[in-house]
Amino acid sequence: MSDIDDRIVRIEQKIDKLAELLVSVARVEEKVATLKDDHDAQEARMHKFADRLDEIERMVMDNNRTVKVINKLAMAAVIAAVGTFVAQMWM
Repeated sequence: MSDIDDRIVRIEQKIDKLAELLVSVARVEEKVATLKDDHDAQEARMHKFADRLDEIERMVMDNNRTVKVINKLAMAAVIAAVGTFVAQMWM
């Protein structure tokens, strides 16, 4: 009987180890699912920031054109003022 009891005990120990492994696998699967959800949320956030960055880039380009026009107008005004001053000095 002792031999059969030992075998049963070993089988029970192996079953217990398998049960523990199944619990560990379930925990790992749960962690992977959570990480995937976090990854998806981060990816969505990154896309949102990329869209915002694209919008900011568009606004900067518009502002750049505006500043160039203002600079050209200011240079034209300065040139006109200098021309008027020089014309007055020579006349």
